[in-house]
Amino acid sequence: MTIRVVLADDQLLLRATFGLLINSIADMEVVGEAGTGVEAVQVARARKPDVIVMDIRMPEMDGIEATRAIFAEPELAATKIIILTTFEVEEMIVDALRAGASGFLGKGVEPATLLEAIRLVAAGESLLSPAATAAVISHVVARPAAGSPPLVSTRLEELTAREREILTLVGLGLSNDEIAATAFISPATAKTHVNRTMTKLGARDRAQLVIIAYENGLVVPGQSSAPLT
Repeated sequence: MTIRVVLADDQLLLRATFGLLINSIADMEVVGEAGTGVEAVQVARARKPDVIVMDIRMPEMDGIEATRAIFAEPELAATKIIILTTFEVEEMIVDALRAGASGFLGKGVEPATLLEAIRLVAAGESLLSPAATAAVISHVVARPAAGSPPLVSTRLEELTAREREILTLVGLGLSNDEIAATAFISPATAKTHVNRTMTKLGARDRAQLVIIAYENGLVVPGQSSAPLT
């Protein structure tokens, strides 16, 4: 299956360079380009890509606001977004994850890393490891984020006791294998619980589960990842 990609960046040369790279790969195709945040939303609506590589700084509308606007559209629910930036501060990472992005890449990214990142998010994974995500969010999530509403979920009551435990373990930064060892279940069962928890809470990926766990008070900054009882 070909991964359909949109490039959104106000630098024409960067779009052209990335476009040549992506179009040289058999399983990828650039299906649209945008030079502003507003154009990115318009192109996403028209092309419905699998992945958008989105600059964080663009005219008219920045990449985080464009991400938020794209994910407000039900028909674009399956689209994944990689934020591309020279600014990799913690607040921006959390804002982008809250908005629905799957992770960050610097503009100086190596070609092979960019291609692997596109494949990774197209498959539904996050670019940030669970542990890295938890480390970032534990420093930022308690602070108010301008323009970025928290991911406080009103659907926690829909979770079973086991799923609530799994959500807490994800929030602590544990991988599926680590969750399995902690909860005395198989890795396959851990993955099933994580996926069901994402579905019930409307989370796009594990990174958003981490945010939900923190912003609902299931995990607090500095909390140990010791087994739950």
